Amino acid sequence: MMAETAEELSKRPEIRKELDRATGQKRHEKIETEGGYKFWFVVYAVVLAICAVIYFAAGAKLIPLPDSGVAIAQRILRGAALITIVLAIARALSVYGLGRIEDVATRFTLQRITRLVVALAIAVIVISIIFVNWYAAIAAFGVGSIIIGLAVQTPMKSFIAWIYILVRQPFRVGDRIKIADATGDVIDVGYLDTTLWEFGGQYLSTDHPSGRLIKFPNEKVLDELVYNYSWPLFPYIWNEVKFQVGYNADLEFIASTMQKITEEELGREMMERVQTFRDLLARTPVDELEVHEHPRVIFRIGENTWLEAIVRYLVAPREAGRVKTRLIKKLLAALNAAPDKVMFPAGANR
Repeated sequence: MMAETAEELSKRPEIRKELDRATGQKRHEKIETEGGYKFWFVVYAVVLAICAVIYFAAGAKLIPLPDSGVAIAQRILRGAALITIVLAIARALSVYGLGRIEDVATRFTLQRITRLVVALAIAVIVISIIFVNWYAAIAAFGVGSIIIGLAVQTPMKSFIAWIYILVRQPFRVGDRIKIADATGDVIDVGYLDTTLWEFGGQYLSTDHPSGRLIKFPNEKVLDELVYNYSWPLFPYIWNEVKFQVGYNADLEFIASTMQKITEEELGREMMERVQTFRDLLARTPVDELEVHEHPRVIFRIGENTWLEAIVRYLVAPREAGRVKTRLIKKLLAALNAAPDKVMFPAGANR
């Protein structure tokens, strides 16, 4: 299978969204709305017109009703009009707002939230119709909501953070992230908490999965830094392998050897894929940074009496540990084959 080009990748919804966010440009594409939405808007307008006509007719005594009946009728008509307006707003939001969201799961979840809000609004309107002093009913409902809100403050904050995660997407299911002391792959984003499949952890020194699950309340997303290793525009991280060598070592030999072996280990396909994503980055301000698809070898003076020979390369986050282990084995084999050129620390000098 041939690797996808930058143009092909840019058509993916998640990558197109990140390009829009990074460049500050929004593509104005035609929105496919559900059929029959105009019919419903006409129905809502007709219902509002009927309510208005009957309301004023009852108030002008054009309809023979007792005074108490007029008050009740007008209260019911006000409620019906408000419910109609709420339904019309919800329909417009669904068609022109949620219809722009390409991610099916996110769109479905936000539609459920919209229905919940609409149901609560209708419930408040019905209460206002039942109670004569509907202002007092609304006030009582508001006071009750405040009391309940204080009692469940943390869950409510986590629920709001869940909506933030869906809309802003600091991470998605499948992303590898770090938040506070937790690091792992996101396997579930619930209403109140997020679940990670931990890698690393206190029992491992590598990024291998630890076998443990980490659950944290969604509210942490609002208070903590989130490190995401899975940015759709560039799903790679820099990694490096370093060795200590002598000051009088053959640096040209070391650099060429480390460069060649690392390129062979990563493979041409990997470097071409990095080049493709680099082309995507060229459309964003990140293009100002130095991004190389080929490994680079650098030398640095160590804190002791040795030089540090470092090969730096790009790798997929989930492959970092395995690639580094294979590289160390191959690099050591090649460099140890020429001890006079490399001059590794030996014996007690290590």
